[in-house]
Amino acid sequence: MIKKVITRFIRLFVGLFVCALSIVFMVNANLGLSPWDVLHQGIADKVGITMGTASICVGVVIVIADVLLGENVGWGTILNMIFIGLFLDLILFSNIIPISNNLIMGIIMLCIGMILMGIGMVFYIGSGLGSGPRDGMMVALQKRTNKPVKLIRGIMELGALIVGYFLGGSVGIGTLITAVGLGYFIQAIFKIFNFRGENIKHRFIVDDINYFKLQLNKSEKLQVEDSK
Repeated sequence: MIKKVITRFIRLFVGLFVCALSIVFMVNANLGLSPWDVLHQGIADKVGITMGTASICVGVVIVIADVLLGENVGWGTILNMIFIGLFLDLILFSNIIPISNNLIMGIIMLCIGMILMGIGMVFYIGSGLGSGPRDGMMVALQKRTNKPVKLIRGIMELGALIVGYFLGGSVGIGTLITAVGLGYFIQAIFKIFNFRGENIKHRFIVDDINYFKLQLNKSEKLQVEDSK
């Protein structure tokens, strides 16, 4: 049991690190950011914080919204919110990923980033510890509105892009490439890994709370029986 839990958390953290690495590739491609990263960069520049910290702040707001919308939150959701931002800053500040200075190199780096995002999602979603904050919001809004997922996700991406643009986030051809191509890259990676996210049974924080309540009730019953 313990070994299984540890394995799931290792898988989660590997996935989160790879997702952060993918974002750095797309940032350093220097062709314009993905919609959510446009928002993160815009907030970071306006407030005077790091891009990773901005990502965490946005994640906190989205997780709160997920809970208010009645969506269950897993430990993976919380850790996703925190550690992708931390890993993002760590990798950016280490300067291990070069910054592109031409179109061809930029496109190659964007493609690498999108491939890595798919791989990271296979790891972190596959851990079964809850989806990311934005995925949770997408599901919650889909349940509330009964609209197609692609429409809900498209509106979310467009909203993040518009707000980020007016905050001064970097928009360019890379923004268009990632907006159009990221879904296809993720789908291809899922197919290569024979990964079906809908088949993953997630364990949520509420499940652990209920489990500990059950164990506590059992312990209290045993104590009462022993005292008789």
